[in-house]
Amino acid sequence: MIWRRRSFLRTSLAAGAGLLPLGLRPRLEAAIAGAAAPGREARAEVVVIGASLGGVAAALAAARMGRSVLLTEETSWIGGQATAQGVPLDEHPWAEEYGRTRSYAEFRAGVRAYYRRHTPLSAAARGDATLNPGAGWVSKLCFEPRVGLAVLYEMLAPHLASGRVRLWLRHRPVAVALDGDRVRAVTLRDEDSGADTVATGEYFLDGTELGDVLELGRIESVVGAEARAVTGEPLASEVGAQPREQMVFTHVFALEHRPGENHVIARPRDYAFWRAAQSSRGAEPKFTLPDLFGVKQDHFARAVRPGAYVASTWSFRRIRCRENFVAGAYPSDRTVAIWHANEYHLGPLCGVGEAERRQHLAAARQLSLSVIHWLQTEAPNPATGRKGYPGLRPCTEVFDTPDGLAPFPYVREARRLQAEFTVREQHFRTDSPGNATGPVKFADTVGVSGYRVDIHRTARGGGGSITEVAHGKHWLQQIPLGALIPVRVENLLPAGKNLGVTAVTNGAFRVHPTEWNIGESAGAVAAFCLQHNLRPRQVRNTPAHLADFQRELVRQGVELDWPAGRMTTARSYYSHHNLELKDADTFYFGEAWRLGGPAKGSEGKRD
Repeated sequence: MIWRRRSFLRTSLAAGAGLLPLGLRPRLEAAIAGAAAPGREARAEVVVIGASLGGVAAALAAARMGRSVLLTEETSWIGGQATAQGVPLDEHPWAEEYGRTRSYAEFRAGVRAYYRRHTPLSAAARGDATLNPGAGWVSKLCFEPRVGLAVLYEMLAPHLASGRVRLWLRHRPVAVALDGDRVRAVTLRDEDSGADTVATGEYFLDGTELGDVLELGRIESVVGAEARAVTGEPLASEVGAQPREQMVFTHVFALEHRPGENHVIARPRDYAFWRAAQSSRGAEPKFTLPDLFGVKQDHFARAVRPGAYVASTWSFRRIRCRENFVAGAYPSDRTVAIWHANEYHLGPLCGVGEAERRQHLAAARQLSLSVIHWLQTEAPNPATGRKGYPGLRPCTEVFDTPDGLAPFPYVREARRLQAEFTVREQHFRTDSPGNATGPVKFADTVGVSGYRVDIHRTARGGGGSITEVAHGKHWLQQIPLGALIPVRVENLLPAGKNLGVTAVTNGAFRVHPTEWNIGESAGAVAAFCLQHNLRPRQVRNTPAHLADFQRELVRQGVELDWPAGRMTTARSYYSHHNLELKDADTFYFGEAWRLGGPAKGSEGKRD
């Protein structure tokens, strides 16, 4: 699909116009439009390649600390998984109160403020301090991607208007130049004109979804699954390193259900292939497309019928619930599809050539379109006694795409930095030696993470999740500064899930609040090093410098540890908030599906 920067700029600014202070919009539009045609060279103190969720957080942190920032993005959307990829926030159960940075909490508050200012909320929803616009149950805050986009622009707006942050959309990194152990420059290609610009700076942060800067610079990194013999992790590969063994990726799409209407899409080009595709997943060695929903097929059938709440495929990541708005405001609920059905498992995106990567990206789009067509034409429909739900409508306006698919696929695993310190499973696994009463604590902590190890089966092994294999066996986590520091390069930092984790621990560090924290801490350490003429390695390995930096993080609102007692009591937790936690926050995945209903306080939020 061809994206046009100026038309998207108008659209994205319109989405957040009411959020911007009086007089700021014209300056903001000029700031971004002016950056759309850079010269052959550009310089900033901090260059952030990739405006993912972590990349945006990094830019905000560095700008808040007074540093000039160049923020670039290969697509027309900033915000990564929260916006361009269409993934509702996936969080631990305590995100309303703690376990996230202050700026991440401000982002969440901004989303709710947007809905109160710009949408026809019902009186009850408007007065709900913990408004969940979609009433999804993957987290306590499910919202439409464009709302998240508008809020991120609002957060960046003062820095863009002042010129402290420059934002280049549709600029892709194509080369990285090093002088010894320092990155000297990154070459960026304008996806519209084809012109190249060389970006230079003091610090470079990799906020790309796949770890592109690591790859282009041939910086020490890891792709795919490590060998158990190397990492010692119980969940690591038993047969040696497997570079192509990467988590599946998903091309997300948005749906409405309008009974009585016909929104059937044209039969996708590769529908026959995907309709009969064979794969393997756990105890189901072979299945065809209809079986990808498994037992949830009935949940789907019940959920698209209005009037009853079920813990369902439809409501899990719902981004708009009609009952949160005045009667008649919207014709349908909206949901996004991030299901086993559209997990792409035929090949990875990291560590492969450009031609193969493009092939997998195109095939993943065909898979998602095939799932839509199957739902519309073949899925059993008990309500009508016929096949299909022709009233399922791909929502082209959600992502401003003609087919309703997200602009970028949901990427669960990136190329990962070989870091000064690598977080391994045994650092926070409950049955590892010495961990009976809690995880390993990191003296160089720069934040917290709170998620179970959630590993979706890899490209080689087929779709599905193996969360249950180790559910209940992991404590909450901290983010060590050592995982942000390369083993060799001095002025490069990761700003997302490309930090020093393994294929296993990536399963706990890849979610929204953690990615934001990683990016924010990376931006902060770059700014801190510039202020004090230090290198990140010196900050980590000099107690006085580390203490000063950690005090700065706390001042900025970064939590370095979990509240007393929480880290050592919250194991086996289940993050999905509509299902009650019990027994000292012990909750098992299987029990969640057996419950199949809303928690106290969520009654009245219906499908």
